Formats: sequence, structure tokens, C-alpha cells
Amino acid sequence: MQVNEVVAYIQARRDRFVADLREWLAIPSISGDPAYAGDVRRSAEWLAGHLRGQGFPTVEVWETPGHPAVYAEWPAEDSDAPAVVVYGHHDVQPVEPLDEWDTDPFKPVEKGDRLIGRGASDDKGQVFFHTLGLRAGLAASGRTAPPVTIKLLVEGEEESGSVHFADLLHAHRDRLVCDAVVISDTTMWAADVPSMCTGMRGLTEAEVTLRGPSHDLHSGSFGGAVPNPLQAMAVLMSALHDADGRVTLPGFYDDVVPLTDEERDLFARLPFDEDEWLQSAGDSRAAHGEKGYTTLERIWARPTAEINGMWGGHTGPGGKTIVPHEAHAKVSFRLVAGQDPRKVQQAFQSWVEEHTPPGVEAEVHLQPGGVRPCFSPIDSPSVKAARRAMERAFGTEVLFTREGGSGPEADLADVLEAPLVFVAVGLNGDRIHATNEKVEIPLLLKGAEAAAYLWEELAVALR
Repeated sequence: MQVNEVVAYIQARRDRFVADLREWLAIPSISGDPAYAGDVRRSAEWLAGHLRGQGFPTVEVWETPGHPAVYAEWPAEDSDAPAVVVYGHHDVQPVEPLDEWDTDPFKPVEKGDRLIGRGASDDKGQVFFHTLGLRAGLAASGRTAPPVTIKLLVEGEEESGSVHFADLLHAHRDRLVCDAVVISDTTMWAADVPSMCTGMRGLTEAEVTLRGPSHDLHSGSFGGAVPNPLQAMAVLMSALHDADGRVTLPGFYDDVVPLTDEERDLFARLPFDEDEWLQSAGDSRAAHGEKGYTTLERIWARPTAEINGMWGGHTGPGGKTIVPHEAHAKVSFRLVAGQDPRKVQQAFQSWVEEHTPPGVEAEVHLQPGGVRPCFSPIDSPSVKAARRAMERAFGTEVLFTREGGSGPEADLADVLEAPLVFVAVGLNGDRIHATNEKVEIPLLLKGAEAAAYLWEELAVALR
């Protein structure tokens, strides 16, 4: 496959590609609002029709108890070739506040090289570049089928928690058997610094209530003589970290997959300006966190415990001299590769019970579910192959990042028992989930080019 032939094919179809994407973006597929259920279905049906028009031999709309997903398959010429699942989602975030949009979020417009509209980057645009990349690869190689079997799975509930996605994977597991899973729902470091994500943190949450006396007490009569639940909560929460910023739950770090020296070196080579980052972090005055790690390492590859809220007693105007009868706190844990949300929850519950002082009763409410972290080693064959494809498209070295949030990627890896590969061209500046969401059209075309090379790279790497 010649690079210039792939590029020529993509450039010749640029306007058609953008016009088709605009048509899809105009469908308000907001999965979190029941009023848009019909539009989410219309989005799935539109995509299914488009994929049939692109030549996919098999295209199906898969039903769930919620919103539908789209499945498409294009078998490889060689029946023994590897199979790859490509994951994305066709649902989008709500658009409020509407008055902060410069244009109608569902009447996408081009402004220079930018396409503005809800879903342009997250995730319709990044799903869409795969269709152009596949056709470009076929045209440049002269093949009638890709070198790997491609199975495209585009869900309709990612923005509302992917509540039925794991069940969907289990129900269709035999159809989805694969050797790798390509994720196109993340971002690069910058337009001129292409990068690949190799991991996403997980999440688990809990709420703690501490109770003392049966009702609030006069602090002059009882203060200093009975336990104060609010003071006990302050002590408890302050004990959640040690002086080096490490979480004190026993066994919290036991399962953490450590950063390799190579990963730390690649992170350090990213053009990161900590002062600018601090400004973007609400004008924070200093970086802070676990000792021995950089800011990027902390937010990408180290687990955390955050006190999200703490309250109790009198919070209204004026004074009220009481010993409050109860206190509350909300806590969340960001998890990294190797950690299990349920195990962390159990450790936290045991820790609270052990550290609650006499005379105070603790109740820990563990939020159900949680999001598991996911991780792709940078030396895995599939990651190396995807990196080569990205470098062929961008003509420069591709670095690595991770991301602080997560979605259903861990379910994909676990249910399908296949490694994850992140190939995406979104930017942090795309205003994902915010007003005036946009995508850079030249980057979508680069994504299509990388996708064109990806399949032949994976065909060799996964043999």
C-alpha cells in the first residue's frame, strides 16, 4: 500500500466525508434524555444505512433494554486472518446551556478547518474516520476485503453510563471473538504532538455517615465530654492520606501495575507546562499529590482518594453552639491498572470501621458498580502496530499518554479477552461535553489515514 495513494483517495473524498458526517451529527442522539430516544434510534439506523453503502457485507442494529447499538462486519480475504473489534459510540451529551453555543449544536457548520456540532469529536467524528480509512486502504491496495476481519461495534448508551453494554457483549460474545479491540474515543496530546492513550483510570465511590448522640447537644453543657461526630469525621478524613500524599488504606497499592522507566521517560518528553496546567486547574496555586511522581504520572497512572464533600452540624447564618449528632462525607477513588473497584470499597469500609472512635457509629454506603480501569502495555504487539500506523500517517514519532476518566473499555477487554488499542485524533481543546464542541477536519483525515494503515499492520502483528 502506497502512502501517496491513500492520501490521494482521502483528499479526493474530503468534501463528501464531511457532508455525510454533518448529516449524522444533525441527529440529536442524546441518550441520557428519554425525550430523545427516537433520535438515538434514528442515529443507529442512519449509521447502519451508511455502513451498508460503504460495502460492509453484514450490518445489524442490536437491541438492548435501552438504546440500540450498531454492529457491522467485513470479513478478511484470508479466513485465518486476525479479527479486530472497533469500538465507538453514536450517542451524545446534552447541549445545555443553549445560549452559550455560537451555532445550533445540531446544525453542524464548518468554520475553516473546524467542524462544530455536538458529537463532532465525541464520538461520531472519530467513529466516522474508520469508514473512510477502510475504503482508502482497499482502494490503495487493490483488495476487495481488508487484511483483517473488521467488526465495528458502535453503542448508543456510552454517555448515559453504558448500563446495558456488558450484557450486550456477553449476549453476542461468539460474534465478537477477536484478537484486539481498537478504541477511538480518546484524545491526542496536541495536533502537532500525536500520541496514543494506553490506559484509563477507573472509579469507585462511597459515602460515610458518623453518628453520636441521638440529637444535637448544647456545646456548653456537653462539649468536650462526649464524642463530636463532625470532629471525628475531620480526623478520619485527614487520616486517609499520609505525609507523602499516599492513601493509607491497607493493601491499596498491592495490585497497582507500576509505571515502567520507558513510560516515565515518554511522559516526560511531552511538552507539559505545569504553570499553564495549574491555571487551567481553576488557577490552582501549586501542584500536589503522591510524593515521587510528576503531575502527569499522578493524574494518569497513580490511584487517588478524594474527599468530594463533607458536612454536618450548623451551616446556616450566625452561630449555633452545638455538638452535632451526625456528620457526612463523600469519597471517591480513581483506580489504575490492576485495581478492582469492589476490593477497594471493601478495604475502605474496613478502614472506616477500624478508625471510628468509641461512642461514634459509622455507616458506609458503597455506590454500586463502579468503573474498572483499563491498560495497554506499550510493548504489546497490537500497540506497537497501531503506533507504526499512526507514525506513517503523521510522519513523526508518536508518544504515549493515559487518561484520568474511563468508560466501558474494561468490559470490552474482560468479556472479549482481547488487548485494547487506542487510536484516536480528538483534542482536549475540542470542548468535549461542553458548548461549541468541535473537531479539526485535518485530524479526522489523518485518523482515516492511520486507520488505512492499521489493518495491514495488525494483520502482521497479530499472526
